[in-house]
Amino acid sequence: MIKKRLLLILRFAVAIILVQTLRFKFTAHPDSVYIFETIGLEPYGRIGTGILELIAGILLLIPKTVWAGALLTIGLMTGAILMHLTQIGIEVNNDKGVLFITAVVTLVIAAVLLLNFKKEIPFIGSKL
Repeated sequence: MIKKRLLLILRFAVAIILVQTLRFKFTAHPDSVYIFETIGLEPYGRIGTGILELIAGILLLIPKTVWAGALLTIGLMTGAILMHLTQIGIEVNNDKGVLFITAVVTLVIAAVLLLNFKKEIPFIGSKL
């Protein structure tokens, strides 16, 4: 019972993190534009990433698709972390590394969710 509640809280936490960043991506907030200009993906990367984050957030809230939302989140956060480490730096516009730390925390939580919902994966779970 406690595990189910904790997993539900983690699902909501990741979904909220993903969805709350959408206003920055979809309104072309200067920080978001700066990030995607730096990596050469403005505006399509910004908007595309926002759409994928929205999809991941929704998938995390649907019990049968938590695994898919977690997997998509892992991919998105891995990309974000790699961009921080290779192109934009840990600190973005004096944010003291908040975006980077948020990406790392989100990645870790998504990995925990994927491990806990791996039996739900249609092409893998039935064989476990």
